[in-house]
Amino acid sequence: MFLNRLALQNYRNIEQFDLQLDSKVNLFVGPNAQGKTNILEAIYVLALTKSHRTNQDKELIRWNETQTIMHGEIDKKYGVNQLHLVISQQGKKAKINGLEQKKLSQFIGTLNVVLFAPEDLEIVKGSPGTRRRFLDMELGQVYPRYLHDIMQYQKILVQRNNYLKQLIQQKNINYEMLEVWNEQLVNFGVKIVKKRQSFIKKLQIWAERVHSGITNQRELMTIEYLPSFDLQGSEDETVIFEQFMVKLKHVKEQEIRRGVTLVGPHRDDMLFFINGKEVQQYGSQGQQRTTALSLKLAELELIHEEVGEYPILLLDDVLSELDQYRQTQLIETFQNKVQTFITTTSIESINLSKLSDAAIFKVRNGSIER
Repeated sequence: MFLNRLALQNYRNIEQFDLQLDSKVNLFVGPNAQGKTNILEAIYVLALTKSHRTNQDKELIRWNETQTIMHGEIDKKYGVNQLHLVISQQGKKAKINGLEQKKLSQFIGTLNVVLFAPEDLEIVKGSPGTRRRFLDMELGQVYPRYLHDIMQYQKILVQRNNYLKQLIQQKNINYEMLEVWNEQLVNFGVKIVKKRQSFIKKLQIWAERVHSGITNQRELMTIEYLPSFDLQGSEDETVIFEQFMVKLKHVKEQEIRRGVTLVGPHRDDMLFFINGKEVQQYGSQGQQRTTALSLKLAELELIHEEVGEYPILLLDDVLSELDQYRQTQLIETFQNKVQTFITTTSIESINLSKLSDAAIFKVRNGSIER
């Protein structure tokens, strides 16, 4: 997968540019707050139709403008795809090769990306919500059906929570109606749990291999999925369905008192271990950083395994934060294999001797020159 062209109009501080790309490695260099990260974010948005930095789409639109227009030309194994995305106050419009996509889920997945930024350390040491977001974003771009299931689940979750809040005021509770909501929630919840189960198992295989290489075989990394109810070690849909329903019955009175759904994929988590010790609590900062790096490199291989070609790698100001050994390990992983976009305030912090086929772009006030 190769991004041949990136054109942006009214994207954050970028008024307009049309960039032809012909190198495997693209370095964007400049002081902070000039627009380097905006370029990587734009590629990410072109892949997933949402930002990793904000939930407010209006923040992506340049000040005093009504919309941002993004265009990308992607060279894939089976041909070239033209991606066109317009984000305005009214919403989003997406086209592939000139054809408007009725659903954004039909657009997502055409371009696959893996982003590694300093804030990704939060996947390891942050809240369960950060890890769930990581799972949803990565699964969504590989399995479009997962996006549909998670959106349906969220809609039902909101409606079920509203119903639970209504029940707080009622003396005679209609449990039959609650059962209807339970069944709808569980139907989609089971599909999400199954996909997460499978994804984490595959991620574990690659992460273990990558982490062992980065640490010179000194550390064994493992990942554990923590669903909000006991799966009894099963991957069978019927068993998962039954266990989910049983758990909902157990917490029914508590949910009615609190007016909120206490069980389901929206409460899932996952844990990371190094040599059997939980990294979130007991790992050093170096181990946490290496765990995050291993996860991202494992993603590259997992996406390649699932879609048949490597995604584009986005490295937002992370190379300078890695020591020489880890930086070399990372460069050797993507070199000549993955098209990579790197931001940095200074090229002195990067071991350029390890990079081949690299183009350097200078960024200042939202403008780019080669």
